[in-house]
Amino acid sequence: MSFKDIIKRSVLESFTGSSITTTTVCVALGIDLILALYVFAVYYLSTKKTFYNKTFNISLVSISVITAGIILAMQSNLAISLGMVGALSIVRFRTAVKDPKDLMFLFWSISIGIICGAGIYEIAILSSLIVTIALFVLELLPVGTADSILVINCSSLESEEQIMQTARGESKRCTLRSRSASVSGADFVMECKTKDAAKLVQKLMELEGVNGVSYMDHDGEVNF
Repeated sequence: MSFKDIIKRSVLESFTGSSITTTTVCVALGIDLILALYVFAVYYLSTKKTFYNKTFNISLVSISVITAGIILAMQSNLAISLGMVGALSIVRFRTAVKDPKDLMFLFWSISIGIICGAGIYEIAILSSLIVTIALFVLELLPVGTADSILVINCSSLESEEQIMQTARGESKRCTLRSRSASVSGADFVMECKTKDAAKLVQKLMELEGVNGVSYMDHDGEVNF
């Protein structure tokens, strides 16, 4: 038998042969389902205080089990594996994941399905525990809040120096971001960091020429 015949025989056997038993499939899908439910619980506990999406959480379990099934099917037969590669290459997901944490959970769910489908259950269990510990420990770390926005309407631009002096005196830091003038008056937009917003607004309103003050908190990137 030539080398070419050996290669041909091994390829033909891979198209028809199957080493995946029913027990292997049940064990892999069972362990994957348990870990997927664990991801379900972790997602619920980590997001219930902010924004919990039940539909997305249910999809995490389904995606993990489906991924494990695909990996098991690809292992059982070469023809199926080639077909899966072709089929999955044309799949397009158009739903945008807005929260980076949701993207992390989605990747976690898919990775569990791949690892359990490959039969490496120890890695799936250990990686899940490490991700959980890292997730909750990092959430305990204090995070700085973004500066607030201060919008001041006054009669003219001549009040800028007095306004900046008062704002900086009542704030830890205060930065002028924009100034604009019109026939009716002038507007200043600042970013401020203060402990007592009410006192700051009151001090600014007491200044001569100031017609209105707006103090707004916003979610954004923190500048250090």
